[in-house]
Amino acid sequence: MSTAKSLLIVYHSMTGGTRQMAESARAGAVADTGVKVRLLHASQAGPDDVLAADGFIFATPENLAGMSGQLKDFFDRCYYAVLDRVNGRAYASLICAGSDGHNAAKQIERIATGWRLKPMAEPLIVCTHAQTTQAILAPKHIAAEELERCRTLGEAMAAGLALGVF
Repeated sequence: MSTAKSLLIVYHSMTGGTRQMAESARAGAVADTGVKVRLLHASQAGPDDVLAADGFIFATPENLAGMSGQLKDFFDRCYYAVLDRVNGRAYASLICAGSDGHNAAKQIERIATGWRLKPMAEPLIVCTHAQTTQAILAPKHIAAEELERCRTLGEAMAAGLALGVF
């Protein structure tokens, strides 16, 4: 008898965009009833949460051309505690960017490589084009088609976990 697979979605959001993306990914993932899905703010997630998960989605805003400090703090707190204990597990990333988001995605990729995680998809980057102080700090409203992409990624991740693909 096999045990249910689990997906951990760890996110940080300051203006709501990344939170919307993470919640959409969760909505897609819970459609597959065979997978337990946990959505945790980066400040609340720790090594035990990582060890208990079979797959991960890491979601962050682009801050100063990188991942957010709170997601970095999550990785700092967890990195060595789970090193060599999560090898081969699947992951994906969601980036809510103001410019291009590629450096934030690259930072997550480097950490995931150290953990020996397997990417299940290219980073999903939503660019808000927020370039002024006012636009950067304003609450974000992610377009429905972008949220659908996030939902689809969550659905695909959960389906792959449930089927044992990753």
